[in-house]
Amino acid sequence: MDLEERLALVKRPPTEEVLTENELAVLLGKEAHPKHYIGLEISGLLHLGSLVILGFKINDFMKAGIRCKVFLADWHSYINNKMGGDLEKIERVSKYYKEAFGFFCPGVDFELGSRLYAGRDQYWMDLLRFSKQITLARDTRCLTIMGRTTKEKLDVAQYIYPPMQATDIKAMDLDIAHSGMDQRKVHVLVREVFPSLGWKVPVAVHHHLLAGLQKPEGAGIDEDDAKSDTVVSSKMSKSKPDSAIFIHDGSEEIARKLGKAWCPERQAEGNPVLDFAKQIVFHEVDRIEVVRPEKYGGTVAYESYAELESAYVAGKLHPTDLKKAVAENLDLVVAPVRERFKGTSVLEEVMAIIHDEGRPLAARLP
Repeated sequence: MDLEERLALVKRPPTEEVLTENELAVLLGKEAHPKHYIGLEISGLLHLGSLVILGFKINDFMKAGIRCKVFLADWHSYINNKMGGDLEKIERVSKYYKEAFGFFCPGVDFELGSRLYAGRDQYWMDLLRFSKQITLARDTRCLTIMGRTTKEKLDVAQYIYPPMQATDIKAMDLDIAHSGMDQRKVHVLVREVFPSLGWKVPVAVHHHLLAGLQKPEGAGIDEDDAKSDTVVSSKMSKSKPDSAIFIHDGSEEIARKLGKAWCPERQAEGNPVLDFAKQIVFHEVDRIEVVRPEKYGGTVAYESYAELESAYVAGKLHPTDLKKAVAENLDLVVAPVRERFKGTSVLEEVMAIIHDEGRPLAARLP
């Protein structure tokens, strides 16, 4: 595979930004297998945004010859009060994340945060060295990477989160730091501070944040960074079940959620159903077919996302027909992962941790 093909794989959607493309070209030109990572908080059931979008990008990286690592950030999850701030639960659920990404992204490596830190005096010295290069105000502006606003009352540990995330990159000697657009602030900070410490500066790759299915709530949580302000408040969220398509949702549930989705007629901007079509459906197929009765125009096929969007904005495609076609195609993406976990003990354990123990387990499974 030549350099241009490798660059195209890294830059293809759902990638939204590379800092910088020139540095990426130099890196891929001299390194056959550069080191990549993406860090994940452990925070419950996975959905299209947290497995599929990330997984698409990881698979692109691996096709380009990049060594990919999923960093299971158990201590970061604890700091950010995920799973009720219970480290034992976080570590149990991390096994589910490992199985899901191992299935969706065959060949990817894993590292548990707590194992990276154990017995590593150098890590904690590097954390202090990094922290001495930034002000408290600059650190505070990075807290939005946790899904927090700068106005929230936070504990001291949460202020350590951004310097830890930065020091993780140094500790793993990474060439490429990868995340969603909501994490770009800490990567920008890394790229600014690392040169002053004589540390290797990673290329940063940021992927698209998949929209939630409900009507956008307005501006994102990020007050300072227009690039990061990608309607973070309206992204797909585990805490709003009807805003997300989970990887365990059945065909009927996917159709139900898409049927209720916010999908303004003739409007492309901020339309989550079109976002799903662009970021997921057309990532996997070159053609989408919309089946409808003759009285409504008959069955029609679109050979690209641009063609689909153009027809929708022109009023040639009704929201109901769009939703149905997108739901059917999403089900095809979800089905293999859903079947992989169906009836497994790891899913049952995760569901038991997340949901009310007072109900029968059968009632809790999607």
